[in-house]
Amino acid sequence: MRAESGLPYGVDVRTPSVARMYDHLLDGKDNFAADRTACAHLLQQVPSMKALALNNRAFLRRVVGVLAKDYGIRQFIDHGSGLPTQDNVHQIAQRVDDRSRVVYVDTDPTVRSVGGALLETNDRTAVLQADMRNTDMIFDSPQVDRLIDFGEPVAALFVSVLHCIPDEDRPLDLIRDVKARLPSGSVMVICQLVSERPEVRDGVSDFMDRETHGHWGRVRTRSDVRSYFGKNDLTVLDPGLVEVSQWRPDRTAAAPPQLSFEWEEFGGVGLVS
Repeated sequence: MRAESGLPYGVDVRTPSVARMYDHLLDGKDNFAADRTACAHLLQQVPSMKALALNNRAFLRRVVGVLAKDYGIRQFIDHGSGLPTQDNVHQIAQRVDDRSRVVYVDTDPTVRSVGGALLETNDRTAVLQADMRNTDMIFDSPQVDRLIDFGEPVAALFVSVLHCIPDEDRPLDLIRDVKARLPSGSVMVICQLVSERPEVRDGVSDFMDRETHGHWGRVRTRSDVRSYFGKNDLTVLDPGLVEVSQWRPDRTAAAPPQLSFEWEEFGGVGLVS
């Protein structure tokens, strides 16, 4: 639980933040009463939310490890990264190769403050406060210019963030814009909250839109996520597009928390040709 004194400019502790709600669900400490209350209300509506958050974080750890070990990826741009927690992208990648570079991108000023303080001694990692929809700003930023070499493959991560983008901002086009800037051999990691039940999609989306004062998009369908890959000509890596706990699961690890499947995190990894 974070004290409310000494906060960076722009932090509104009265309005729940998606990044801080996620932090609370992961048992983090960088969240406030409004975030915890919103999570309690959300869990009443979709009881599997905490299990889903834990599974999603485990997917992020696995996918970064696989990309670093098996595909030789040494550069990562993590869009909508959220607050630092245990085993962040740079820690996983740099265990494979300490020359790995990571740029974290998030619009929440809490992320910039907390993340910047934690990473100030790691010169191969940076935090950029930016809206992930602003591709020009991100790719033209000093942080990306310093750390990312576009002559080599890059992993662009969109892990559990596209549901924060409303339909009118065209998340499919965002994926297309980012893909156009990546060299051949790069990868895009994409997953988001989905449900095949209209009442869940509408109910959760309405709730989150109210709680976050409009900082939310929409729970979508599996078909929507498939379109991110298919309409952008991304070659989907095995095992395809799946509920994320089924993406190359670690057979030696404890079983993932069980979901009640009123919704799920769905996606995978696409190769840029």
